Amino acid sequence: MKVLILGGYGTFGGRLVQLLADEPAVTLLVAGRNRQKAATLCARLGTVNAVPALFDRAGAIEAQLAELAPDIIVDASGPFQLYNEPYRVVRAALAQGIHYLDLADGSDFVKGIAQFDVEARARGIFMLAGASSFPVLTAAVIRRLASDMTSLEAVSGGIAPSPYADIGLNVMRAIASYAGKPITQMPDGRTHYALVETRRYVIAPPGRLPLDRRRFSLVDVPDLKVLPDLWPSLKDVWMGAGPMPESLHRALNVFAYAVRLGLLPSLERFAPFMHRVSRAVRWGEHRGGMFVCANGIGPHGRSVERAWHMIAEGDDGPFIPSMAAEAIIRHCVAGRPPAAGARPATRDLELSDYELLFARRRIYTGVRNSVSAAAPLYRRILGDAFDTMPAPWRAMHDFKGGLTAGGIACVDRGTGLLARLVAGMLGLPRAGDNVPVKVTFTARRGVEIWRRQFADRSFVSTQDQGRGRFEHLLCERFGPLRFGLALVTENERMLLIVRRWSIFGVPLPRAWAPVSTAYEFVDEARFNYHVEVGHPLTGLIVRYRGWLVPPV
Repeated sequence: MKVLILGGYGTFGGRLVQLLADEPAVTLLVAGRNRQKAATLCARLGTVNAVPALFDRAGAIEAQLAELAPDIIVDASGPFQLYNEPYRVVRAALAQGIHYLDLADGSDFVKGIAQFDVEARARGIFMLAGASSFPVLTAAVIRRLASDMTSLEAVSGGIAPSPYADIGLNVMRAIASYAGKPITQMPDGRTHYALVETRRYVIAPPGRLPLDRRRFSLVDVPDLKVLPDLWPSLKDVWMGAGPMPESLHRALNVFAYAVRLGLLPSLERFAPFMHRVSRAVRWGEHRGGMFVCANGIGPHGRSVERAWHMIAEGDDGPFIPSMAAEAIIRHCVAGRPPAAGARPATRDLELSDYELLFARRRIYTGVRNSVSAAAPLYRRILGDAFDTMPAPWRAMHDFKGGLTAGGIACVDRGTGLLARLVAGMLGLPRAGDNVPVKVTFTARRGVEIWRRQFADRSFVSTQDQGRGRFEHLLCERFGPLRFGLALVTENERMLLIVRRWSIFGVPLPRAWAPVSTAYEFVDEARFNYHVEVGHPLTGLIVRYRGWLVPPV
């Protein structure tokens, strides 16, 4: 099978080539106007199934297709919003009976592909537009989330790229072309303006290290126009992007608002500069993510809200926009091609297709359902991940009212002056082996009070569910100190990782926070804990580890 990838050495085309490089049944024609760049990518991959090819979409397209004779064309070039003749490649593929895919993010382009449906069916070929995260992955997620809803009423979502992910000049040109411009045909009937409207959201798959709370800005993606075709009951669709660092994001919002007010005609001419700045100014964690929320009416007539969260570590996230095309091509290799016709690709993949591809990389997903405020604290924060932990661990955190547990601990204390002063102010335990321990847990109005007694010394903290900047975190308070802890489940062990902290309500940089290693696990059918706290200024402050068992 010969697959011609237009823009095959570009941002998304190049990643599609990498994704399919291990598929021996496919010959990849890596094409573009610069054959040398295509050859460089093929040489770097070192695979026999990637071949460089010259293709100029401004030239005689049908003649070039006749010479290359592909079975499938994948258009990964763009920007689709700016084509003078948007469907030249589509028409040429249709004339020669070649299957067609694209990674278009232009809403009008993706919706408009349906005009070729009758001809594509007659030729027995598929022509799928928008085979990317927006709208294929979002549609697949919504089908999963809304599977038992009698009416889907609102959908929102957002993609949060790593600050180190190169989004490409053509993507930046597309964004610049619609920034501040009106987005019409929204389900609510109102006119919205791209990159002017913003929301904040925390991407946090249950049991995984969350992203920091991000600012998302409305973007003009196909979902806004094609999702209402799939779910006519939709009253609101909102899709955003949350690039980092936030200072540049806010600057983009300001310039988009200037276009909205008519002070600038467009940001399109600034796209090259914007692209250079985005590549030069980078900081933060090399992690990205995505979320999709669905609101509707459940089977018993009650309002239902569900959210799908995804985290991608390091360089794995930028592959996701190309995975829809990868999955469709692998289906063709397996003898399961899409049905003939021309349409947005929103019905041609399910979330299970993506999950098979995610499993090959450091990409993690999970669903958060509405949890009763009366549920135990750790269950509210961990969601479904709570039930993956061993029974003795669950017993220690799944209580209402109160619980008392006893056990033994080994305690080490820092010997420096500052370490001893901090430990003394907080009432931390003295050093010793086989120290008797009693912990009393008390739950009041959603807040847990933990009183830890080590021999004759005790100290108290309170724990509750984070809100705002601390959303999806466990908030633990020691006097004026407040820590936002991520609850991360890993190999039946729960880690507590500091993500935010403040003193007297004043937020402080994470780099200044105490250094903590804390985790809970089960050993010999008992609840075990390990807590180590220090700081670069003090060295070790305290380390205690041991076990607890509730009364029989």
